[in-house]
Amino acid sequence: MVHQSIQSRLNSDPYHVLIVDDDAVHCGLVRNILDAAKYKVSEASSGWAALELLRAQSFDAVLLDQRMPGISGEEICRRIRGELGLSMLPILMVTGNDAADSLTLSFAAGASDFVRKPYQPSELLARLDVALSRKRLTDQLDSAESMLFALARMVEAKDGNTGDHCSRLSHSGVVLGQALGLGADELMALRRGGVLHDIGKLGIPDSILLKPGQLTDAEWVIMRQHVTIGARLVEGLKSMRLTVPIIRHHHERWDGSGYPDGLRGEEIPLLARIFQMADIYDALVHARPYKAALGWQQALAVLEDEAARGWRDPDLTAVFVRIVKTRPDALAASLACDDDLGVSLFSQIRSTGALDWDHRSEQATKRTLCQP
Repeated sequence: MVHQSIQSRLNSDPYHVLIVDDDAVHCGLVRNILDAAKYKVSEASSGWAALELLRAQSFDAVLLDQRMPGISGEEICRRIRGELGLSMLPILMVTGNDAADSLTLSFAAGASDFVRKPYQPSELLARLDVALSRKRLTDQLDSAESMLFALARMVEAKDGNTGDHCSRLSHSGVVLGQALGLGADELMALRRGGVLHDIGKLGIPDSILLKPGQLTDAEWVIMRQHVTIGARLVEGLKSMRLTVPIIRHHHERWDGSGYPDGLRGEEIPLLARIFQMADIYDALVHARPYKAALGWQQALAVLEDEAARGWRDPDLTAVFVRIVKTRPDALAASLACDDDLGVSLFSQIRSTGALDWDHRSEQATKRTLCQP
């Protein structure tokens, strides 16, 4: 229902368009073309004024005159993309120049599209609406992803002892992935997997999830369903294509004795094997209600023992062990990152006080939510 509410708001809110032009007559013309009910219009008479507005407010699109006094349209565009980091904001360059080189420069600076003067109102509206529709869809995707990440962090927050477990896993998985030479898409999947790997525990009853002591065989059958529940929760988002196998398969074992599918060896997706290594090591070196933290030497000995037993990928284990021994500081996670993976939304939820459970009384009677 919350997601539907956000999506409804995104679909119904007027589009906020910034017109950047030093020609007051042209600004007035554009204002008349845009339907007041559908568009909210702001104006900037210079590039510098436009940049200040973009720093202070959120816009859905920019109509940018190519020829501006003091600073060119191309330079404004570069600053929007670079300094302000607004890589997804549609920028329509308005130009009276027919030269192909001029348009090439505009696109190279980051323009999304162009409108050539003189233009018909219908052309401006058509080009603008296409750009705005794509932006709104992107916003909806960002909203859905942020909600998933926040929900996953709420699973983590139920147990006061896991701390920044998910953020640490996001970082450690990327460190191992970088050592293996993975590309940007795979590294992002590992970052997302660090937060989302246990989101399926939302579907596990608290009587099992927080049970003190050992689970019965019947309870383990239910607990193990968290990986399939989690995979189903996120598989509808195309952006999670590489993350879904991490969520589903991070409890598989190299010898085929894991779950949910009993995959063996390289049948287990590489990203799931990488994440699993980071997950197990983090669980070993941090204290939990039922165990003390191990030193890094002890933790590596456990990993090497499990690899010898056939539970872990021996080659990945060797790479991870080498990283810990030669670059121990590499695994120290920096919690400041460009993509906060739901941190902002989760912080807003936490600030309401709704998540202030009394962990001191719970710690004695429950197991950790992020147990391996």
